[in-house]
Amino acid sequence: MDRFTSLTAFVRVVENGGFSAAARRLNMSTTMVSNHVQALEDRLGVRLLNRTTRKVSLTEIGQAYYDRSTQILADLEQADDIAGALQSTPRGTLRIHIATHMVPFVAPVVAEFLSTYPEVKVDLRMGEANVDLIAEGFDLALRMTSPPDSSLIVRSLATWRHVLCCSHAYIEARGRVQQLEELADHNCVRHLNYPFEEWRFLDRKGNPASVRVSGTLVTNSGEALRTVALQGAGICLAAGFLVHDDLEAGRLVRLLPEYRPIELSMNAVYPHRHHLSAKVRTFIDMLVHHSAEQQKLINPYA
Repeated sequence: MDRFTSLTAFVRVVENGGFSAAARRLNMSTTMVSNHVQALEDRLGVRLLNRTTRKVSLTEIGQAYYDRSTQILADLEQADDIAGALQSTPRGTLRIHIATHMVPFVAPVVAEFLSTYPEVKVDLRMGEANVDLIAEGFDLALRMTSPPDSSLIVRSLATWRHVLCCSHAYIEARGRVQQLEELADHNCVRHLNYPFEEWRFLDRKGNPASVRVSGTLVTNSGEALRTVALQGAGICLAAGFLVHDDLEAGRLVRLLPEYRPIELSMNAVYPHRHHLSAKVRTFIDMLVHHSAEQQKLINPYA
């Protein structure tokens, strides 16, 4: 069997956690992927993977071989890029996953990218769940918080803050919150991806303050939190850019303005690469430029 294909199959099995997932990624049959890995092991005379009915794992030799193999594949990819002049002109399909409420921010950048580089296509998917970039074949993800996977590269695009708010109807029904600790006794609807167990703030002197809250709703949708707050069903920490118009129009009321929610980062997240392709690098550069121009809109309560 072709040695390069066998090496690629082995690496994809490890990255995707199994033969079936690797087969989907490589557009091969599971049997063919298994045959390639077996051929590689036979040629080397060692076992690279421990196989069970549920999962595969690297042997000690397999780990060392995998580490070197990924570098070899990265070097080959870099050589192909240079030979094809892909580092000067973006081309091919760029696969992006973004949080749903970031669509208005990202769409203008996508439009500019497509109009500037006619040899590229964009596959743009959206959702609130944190996707596995490698297993699902994405080049890039845009997230409002840092990912839990420390092996990913994170580039900050802009800073932003939540706003503590509720509707007039909620205040009429439950009373206005006067002290931070009072939030513990209110219905605080929460975002699933908020990075801390308690809500964190800074007081007027810049000192940290926090309160543990609870409520009747936990969701991964910022828009759902906004709607629930507008309906008077709870207090929320909402992204400033999502509720700015509601606050300006008086549909929502800002609470405890003397406490500032901690600053978070809007991030571009991508798998580690020794050599980024032009399409990814160029799109990230355009995002950085656009973010600098839009910083006040992203974080109107800086």
